[in-house]
Amino acid sequence: MTTRPVRIGVQIQPQHADYQTIRRAAAEAEEIGADILFNWDHFYPLYGEPEGKHFECWTMLAAWAEQTSRAQIGALVSCNSYRNPELLADMARTVDHISDGRLILGIGSGWFEKDYDEYGYEFGTAGGRLDDLAGALPRIESRFAKLNPPPTRDIPVLIGGGGEKKTLRLVAQHADIWHSFGDAATIERKVGILRQHCADVGRDPAEIEISAGVEGKPADVGQTLLDLGVTLFTVGTGGPEYDFGPLREWVSWRDQING
Repeated sequence: MTTRPVRIGVQIQPQHADYQTIRRAAAEAEEIGADILFNWDHFYPLYGEPEGKHFECWTMLAAWAEQTSRAQIGALVSCNSYRNPELLADMARTVDHISDGRLILGIGSGWFEKDYDEYGYEFGTAGGRLDDLAGALPRIESRFAKLNPPPTRDIPVLIGGGGEKKTLRLVAQHADIWHSFGDAATIERKVGILRQHCADVGRDPAEIEISAGVEGKPADVGQTLLDLGVTLFTVGTGGPEYDFGPLREWVSWRDQING
């Protein structure tokens, strides 16, 4: 059993809704008690009407930084391909200051081909995008050290993805949080692989918070995942009608577990 407290995140997917609706959703999620408010970094909806309403990730995070006061905020996840690493570090540092130290820098290698094609980024290959991420992470860390003023603290880095050779090694090298998805058996196997990568690079795996995207009720899946080391549980909801019923259930379960 881990000594980390259970935390609950909610991904407020910025699709199919006007911004005032998204703004109200963020306020409601914070009021319910979510520990982290996530959006995502895409340019088009991922489901529903493919040309539906959609808003950009990082400008929204800056607004959330001003609007909210308690919850942490971040992207689940920011696409490494869309911004120069030094620029992304500067953006993260700026939102970190606006939020008084509540930003999580979520990052991944990217996968949604329509975003790339429509906005003029080269899609390339999955392996190439992961190699780009491997090159970007040290550049981000280096830029954090050069910025004036520096970030308010060591900004937590969340890496999303489950690739067992490359992604999990990057998690072992660079991440404070690993965001995973899949059933319990999948997560159990990947936790084992992550531990081996940590051993290979000389990292204590206990330093890495394990996050999982969850569906269903906490009574059904919560304890199983908790026993595997997951302590950050994130539910997702999309517009135009953001349903926070599952978030309320998970927050209530968190409070029982944490006592």
